[in-house]
Amino acid sequence: MTAESSALPVVATHDAEIDQLFGVDSPLGHAVGGFRPRQSQTEMAKAIAHAIVHQSTLIAEAGTGTGKTFAYLVPSLLWGGKVIISTGTKNLQDQLFLRDIPTVRKALGAPVSVALLKGRANYVCHFHLERTLQNGRLTSRDDVGYLREISRFMKTTSSGDKAELSKVPETALVWNLVTSTRDTCMGAECQYYQDCFVMKARKEAQQADVVVVNHHLFFADVALKDTGVAELLPSANTIIFDEAHQLPETATLFFGDTISTSNVLELCRDVLAEGLSHARDGADWAGVVSKVERAARDLRLTFPQDIVRLAVNQIAPSSLFFPALETLKDELDGMISVLQKQAERAETIEQCRVRGIEIATRLDAWNKPKGEVIIGQESVLWVEAFSSSLQLHQTPLSIAPIFNKQREGVPRTWIFTSATLAVKNDFNHYSAQMGLWDEPAHSWPSPFDYDSQGLLYVPTGLPQPNSPDYTDAVIDAALPVIEAAGGGAFFLCTTIRAVNRTAERLREEFERRKLPFPLMVQGEAGRTELLDRFRAAGNAVLIGSQSFWEGVDVRGDALSVVIIDKLPFSPPDDPVLAARIEALERKGMNGFMHHQLPAAIINLKQGAGRLIRDETDRGILMICDPRLIAKPYGKRIWQSLPPFKRTRELDVVRTFLASMEVVLDAAE
Repeated sequence: MTAESSALPVVATHDAEIDQLFGVDSPLGHAVGGFRPRQSQTEMAKAIAHAIVHQSTLIAEAGTGTGKTFAYLVPSLLWGGKVIISTGTKNLQDQLFLRDIPTVRKALGAPVSVALLKGRANYVCHFHLERTLQNGRLTSRDDVGYLREISRFMKTTSSGDKAELSKVPETALVWNLVTSTRDTCMGAECQYYQDCFVMKARKEAQQADVVVVNHHLFFADVALKDTGVAELLPSANTIIFDEAHQLPETATLFFGDTISTSNVLELCRDVLAEGLSHARDGADWAGVVSKVERAARDLRLTFPQDIVRLAVNQIAPSSLFFPALETLKDELDGMISVLQKQAERAETIEQCRVRGIEIATRLDAWNKPKGEVIIGQESVLWVEAFSSSLQLHQTPLSIAPIFNKQREGVPRTWIFTSATLAVKNDFNHYSAQMGLWDEPAHSWPSPFDYDSQGLLYVPTGLPQPNSPDYTDAVIDAALPVIEAAGGGAFFLCTTIRAVNRTAERLREEFERRKLPFPLMVQGEAGRTELLDRFRAAGNAVLIGSQSFWEGVDVRGDALSVVIIDKLPFSPPDDPVLAARIEALERKGMNGFMHHQLPAAIINLKQGAGRLIRDETDRGILMICDPRLIAKPYGKRIWQSLPPFKRTRELDVVRTFLASMEVVLDAAE
C-alpha cells in the first residue's frame, strides 16, 4: 500500500470550516503564539474529518513540523462524538491533557469535557498507604521522607495522580508500597472504595467527551479487562492513536503473556508477611515460603549465563530447566494448599491464594506440549534470563488477527498517526503488522526545508559493524564532528554496551583534548532530568540508546549534531524475530526485505527525526554504518529519510557547521 495508490476521496463535508479554522486570521491563530497556516496540517485535518464523518479508518503519516496534534484535535473535538485518544507515553498524555487540548478547546469554544485515565499504578491507594504507614517497614531514610510527602499530598489532591507530586521521584521504590496492582486491589470490599482514585478516574472517563489514555493502558485492557478502557470502548465514536508506530510492539507485549520468577518471589514475600500477621499459628510460614523461593531461584540457575534469550525448542531436552520448572510448580501447589486452609482468617491471605492459583495456571499454560494453539493463534514460547530472574514468554507471531477482532462490531472511526509509519511512502509493513490491509493511508510532508537545514554525513573508512573495534572506530570518526560543532550532540547507540564504551572513551578524550563539553549518559539520571540538563548546558553531548531515539524534542542551538552508531536492526538472537521470519519464509516471502529492513527504517526515521524540530533548526545527521552505502538495500534506507543534502567528506561537514556559526552570529 503506497501513499500514492491510496489517494483519499475528496469530500467537502467540513472542508470550508477547516480552511477557516486553520487559516491566517483563525481562532487557532489567536490562541497559539507563532501559529501560521501549513498546507499539510490543513489537508490532514480535512482527511481526519472525512474519516470521522464516514466512521472509517485512516493511517496518517505526518512529517515532523506538520502539527499533527492540532490536525486531529480540531476535527475530533468538533465532530468526533465520544473520543478516545491514546498516546505513546504518560508524558505525552499529560502534555495533551494539560496543554494541547485546553488550548484547542478554548480556541474553538468547544463545550467538551475531558478526562485523563492512567494505569492503576499511577494513583495512590488509600488502603496501601494506610497499611504502609502502620507497618513502618521502610528501611531507607529517603523512603521515610517520601512517605511523609505522599501522606501530605493525599490530604490536598483531588486526583491521587503521582505525576502531580514532583517532590517524590517517579522511580522511588516507595510508590510500589502505596499503589495497588490488579492482584492486590480489594475492589468493592475495600473500606476506601468510595474514595478510590482509580475508580474516580474511571468514572470521570466514562462521563467525559474526550478521554486521554496511553497505548499500554489501551492494550492491557484487551488482555486483562482491568484498566477501565473496556467500559469506554462500546460508547466511543472515534479512536485516535498518536505515535501509532509503537502499537505493534506494545500490542505484542499485551496480547502475549509473561510470567517471571520475580512474580513468584513477590508472592512469597507477601505470603510470609500476611501469614505471620494473621495466622502465625496456622503454618510454618518461613518453611512453606522458602521451598518455593528456592525452587524459583533454582529455575533461574539452570542457565549459568548472565543474559539468555532462547526459544523453547532451542533448549536441550536434557536441560535441567524442564525438571526445575516442574519442581517449582509442585512447590507452588504445596504453598497454595496451605493458603487454602488459612484463607478464611484474613482477606489478604485469600488474596495471596488467588494470586498463587493464577501464577500456577499461567505456568501450566506456558508449558503446554509443542504444537498446541494458544489463544487461538500461532505463538512462540521462549525464555529470557536476567542477572537475578527468569521470564517465561508466550508471544503471538502476529497481532493482526487479535487486533482485527477488537475492531469488529460497532462502526467507528480509527485514526493511526505518527511521523514514521511508511517506508519511502509505502505503508505495507505497518498495515500488515496491524491487520489494516485495505485501509486508506496517506503521508503529508514536513514543511521544513531539509535540503538547506540539514546534512547527512556517512563517514568513509569504517570497519564492518560486527567487527570488535567498530564502536571505537565510530567514536574516532565522530570526535572531529563533535569538536567542530562545539558540542550540542546526541550520540545514539543501538546497544547498552556501545553506550558504556562510548561514554568511557569520550570521557577520556574530552579530558585529554581539554574539550569543555558536559557529558551526559543514559542511566546516570532519569530521561527528563538528562534532557533538562542538556538543554540548559547548550554545548553538551548526550549518549543514549533506544529510549532517546524517539519522543525527545530539543529545539534551537543546544542540538546541532545527531550521531547514529549503527543501523537499528533487531538483535539476531531474538526468538520472536526468528519465528516471524520463519513464518514469512514459509509463505514464500523474504524475512529480511519484508520485516527486518522496514522495521529498521521506521526506527531509523525516529532517530533521525531528533535533529530538525523547527523551521530555524540546522544540523548534521551522521550515520556511521557503512552498509548504508555498500549494501544494495542502503539506497532504500536513505531515500526514506528526510531529503537532506548528502556527503562523505569531513571538510564539507566542517564548512556546513561553520556556516551555521555565521548565521547564528548574524542573528545575534
